[in-house]
Amino acid sequence: MRPMRLDMAGFTVFRDETTVDFTDADFFALVGPTGSGKSTVLDAICFALYGTVPRWGGARGLANALAPSATEARVRLVFESAGARYVATRVVRRDGRGNVKTANAGLQLMPAGFDVTKLDTGLSPEDLGEVIAGTPAEMEEAVLEAVGLPYEQFTSCVVLPQGRFADFLHAKPATRQQILVNLLGLGVYEDVQKRATERAGQAEAKLETVDRVLAGLTDIDDAALAAATGQVARMRELAAAVEAAVPERERARAAAREAGAALAALDADLAGLAGVRAPDGVAEVARAVTTARVAADEAAATVALAEEREEKLRGELAAAGDESTLRLLLRAHTDRDRLTGEAELVRGAIDTAQREHDVAVAALTAAREASARAEAELEAAFRAHEEAKATDQAVALRAHLSAGANCPVCEQTVDRVPPLPAGSAVAEATAAGKAARAATKAAQARVQERDAAARDLERVLLRARAQHDQLRSRLAELDDQLAGAAAPEALRAALDEHTRLRRALDEAATAVRAGRDAARRARGALDAAEERLRATWRGFDAARDGLARFGPPAADRDDVAGAWTALVDWAAGQLGQRRAERVGLAATVAEAEAAATAVEERIAGLLSTAGLPPADDPVRAVTVAAERAEAAVRRIEERREQAGELRGQRVEHERQARTARALAGHLRANNFERWLLAEALDLLVDGASRILRELSHGQYDLVHDKGEFFVVDHHDAGLRRGVRTLSGGETFQASLALALALSEQLAGMSTTAASLESIVLDEGFGTLDAATLDTVAATLESLAARGDRMVGVVTHVPALAERIPVRYEVRKDARSAHVERTGL
Repeated sequence: MRPMRLDMAGFTVFRDETTVDFTDADFFALVGPTGSGKSTVLDAICFALYGTVPRWGGARGLANALAPSATEARVRLVFESAGARYVATRVVRRDGRGNVKTANAGLQLMPAGFDVTKLDTGLSPEDLGEVIAGTPAEMEEAVLEAVGLPYEQFTSCVVLPQGRFADFLHAKPATRQQILVNLLGLGVYEDVQKRATERAGQAEAKLETVDRVLAGLTDIDDAALAAATGQVARMRELAAAVEAAVPERERARAAAREAGAALAALDADLAGLAGVRAPDGVAEVARAVTTARVAADEAAATVALAEEREEKLRGELAAAGDESTLRLLLRAHTDRDRLTGEAELVRGAIDTAQREHDVAVAALTAAREASARAEAELEAAFRAHEEAKATDQAVALRAHLSAGANCPVCEQTVDRVPPLPAGSAVAEATAAGKAARAATKAAQARVQERDAAARDLERVLLRARAQHDQLRSRLAELDDQLAGAAAPEALRAALDEHTRLRRALDEAATAVRAGRDAARRARGALDAAEERLRATWRGFDAARDGLARFGPPAADRDDVAGAWTALVDWAAGQLGQRRAERVGLAATVAEAEAAATAVEERIAGLLSTAGLPPADDPVRAVTVAAERAEAAVRRIEERREQAGELRGQRVEHERQARTARALAGHLRANNFERWLLAEALDLLVDGASRILRELSHGQYDLVHDKGEFFVVDHHDAGLRRGVRTLSGGETFQASLALALALSEQLAGMSTTAASLESIVLDEGFGTLDAATLDTVAATLESLAARGDRMVGVVTHVPALAERIPVRYEVRKDARSAHVERTGL
């Protein structure tokens, strides 16, 4: 597997959309400060393929895929494997309740020559090629087939997690043995042992089933086959005999049917002739038609006379003039007499109102003159009072004082007001003024009273005049209307004539309606009588048509009773002739039926002799019996053949059960897995020693003894020493050699022909000294120079990164991590 392009969005520290292009990066480094997100790039590769990451601790750590506060994470990996190019995609979402689930997962095989840069144009998933997996459940098997490695082996051979690079080199033998079991999948042999046991049980169960079926296959010996074959021959002989007898039976049956049909036809003729009878009352039907026709003609004549009288009355009524006009003129005469009287009354009321109005106007004039005199006297009294006041100021002032008030001169409270002196001019003037004021008020009151009365009378006079004018106008209209009109007596006489003519017209209309009803009833009676006559003729025609094959006599269409009498007499004669013919025909039917019965009994005897029940279709019954006999022969032959096949199956099931039991027994032995592990460890150490010798330029070989690893130092006379004595750089070389050998061994043992075209090391190189770091760099350069796989490292050591041609700088800001390619 070789990664080509990685797209991330919302994945852990990569909140923003980020693309890493590995297309031509054969030797690269992911560089950047600690915590910037270098290892997250490798996590994204693992997650896109397997849905989990080593440092998450399994699938339960799926929530780690989401960037902080993000609701969705997307990862897409384009990779090559065994010459084919694939796209793996996974999408993780957080729902409203905070649960994180894989929303989408898929693997697609890209078409040959597909340009990876087209992914930046927003292609839909359908444009990427053939869909191999479309759900998370389908991804596991699809990725295993495409990459060739399960998750555990992928993280040990392709992407090596940080801190676990040298675990296998320094592990204890027991731990290393368990690692090999897990990595090499040796647990499969335990599964093989279980499956062998299951297959042995299945084979034994099939063996028991075959034995039961064989035990149930009875009556398949040679005697049974011979008996079945003989039955087939007997059924064939019986079929030939029955086939010869059946045509004779059919001829006898046909003769019986023909004779029976002739007898039935004759019986039908007899029944038809015997049923010819004239209907009851046929003679009265024609007379009823004549009577009804006379009554209908009389009713029609009565209606004509009534209609003629009604039309005459209508003409007389039209000539008498318009009744509504006469009534209007008579009402106008009445209205004029009534309005003339009302006009005379209103004229008298006007004269009375005029006289009363004139009196009221005169009274009003007199009251106004008295009021003017009273006002003049009041004015004189006022002047006299003023003159008296000027003569006696003190007396005048006393007139305005009241007990308990202050004096307007001295401002002292006045306890008692002294009376005016007798004979004072002020007192006389005051008394005269009061009398003049009272007279003035009384005069003014009389003026108002007289004025109101005059106004009321004037309004009465105006209303009376208006009413008189209206009456005169209406009388003038009536005079115009009655100009040239007849007198009221003539008008009343004309209206009485109208009433008489209308009453006579109503009586004539009633007579017309009654006559028409009578005419309708008479016509209905005539129609009913004619319908009865037609029905009688239809019955006659039906009876005669039913006898048409016998040649009945012609009928007189003017006399239905005579026609029926002639037909009945003719039918009676025909009935006697055919009753004589029936005796001989009945004997013929009896003979034909007896012959058919004899043939039936002979066929039934053939069937009974063969052990078969009677049948309506003996040919079919014998054919079915012959087919059953032949089927019995075939079943015996098939069962004999089945028994032979089952015996062969029994031998095969017995062999499979024996082989599976033996395999299960061998695999159950405790030393088998140990032997496999020893063989695998020998192959692993041989491969790792070859790679280490190449990486160390011939200085070291790797060997093992009872599960412990040692190195042979050829620069020190072949000294053998433990791997824990190696320096940091030498440990790195030995671990790398083991990792490469282990990946090659896993590839060789993989049933999917894994394509290990890349290896990425996520190791802490910062702990190495300068010399060791130089050795590690040289080792990586040598590994990359071999050209058989992509080599990648994750480091934050500048000295190492500078020696790698392609670098991906990973940096992180407050929002998201970013990747930028530098170098070649």
